[in-house]
Amino acid sequence: MRTFLITRFTAVMLLCGALQPALAQVNPTPTDTTKKYANPGGVSAPGNKPFFKSKLFKAVAIPAVLITYGAITAQGDAGINHREREFVQKQFRPVSTTLDNTFIFLPYVELGAVALAGVESRNDRINTLLIIAKGEAIMLASTFAVKYLANETRPNGSDNLSFPSGHTAQAFLAASIVHTEFRDKSQWYGVGAYTIATSVAALRMINDKHWQSDVVAGAGFGILSAHLAYLSHRNRWGRKSIGRDVSMTPAYLGTGASGVSLSWRPTK
Repeated sequence: MRTFLITRFTAVMLLCGALQPALAQVNPTPTDTTKKYANPGGVSAPGNKPFFKSKLFKAVAIPAVLITYGAITAQGDAGINHREREFVQKQFRPVSTTLDNTFIFLPYVELGAVALAGVESRNDRINTLLIIAKGEAIMLASTFAVKYLANETRPNGSDNLSFPSGHTAQAFLAASIVHTEFRDKSQWYGVGAYTIATSVAALRMINDKHWQSDVVAGAGFGILSAHLAYLSHRNRWGRKSIGRDVSMTPAYLGTGASGVSLSWRPTK
């Protein structure tokens, strides 16, 4: 009898040992499924971009360098300003100031001419005008505030509003807008606009209106104003383009005279 019980007990223990792996497979440990749709693609969430790769850093980096350089070298008729003024006076004669006052708007003329030629800009006409207005407001407010705070005397001694150069700031603001609007089409539009702006800076020094530090800082203020205008332009008006179908083609009249035909078809 004792042998029979031992045999039965041994058989039961062996049977339980054989069934345990099977039971473990039938009733697996439950897993947490509350977050199974949080990341369905299995791709890890991107981390924050480094500051030097942010839009704000890219917008202010170059203008900050130009403005800082201009502020450090703004020493009146001393240091590098004195040397650059002597070099300019030896190499160039004063030019009519009419060119200074005219060239500052030439980048905007280029902007309008390229748009009329049918080249599609980054923004439509309304938003481009809003960006220009915003950039002009930022540029005028910042440059004139610094002019009165710096109280820097001009090389010709006419007043104490030398630093920074407002003409240069205006020209580089317009050039930056031209570059931003058409850089996806061709970089040469920006090259032409910045060449005009650099010419304005040179003319201001040739005419003895500004020191070198003034025009360098003025370029920084102009570029910074354009970048800030674009960064702050989040809510776009008229999301559909308005008046993009503008073209300008040569025209020949029956009398033998030639001219230009301008066509415009507003978009719906």
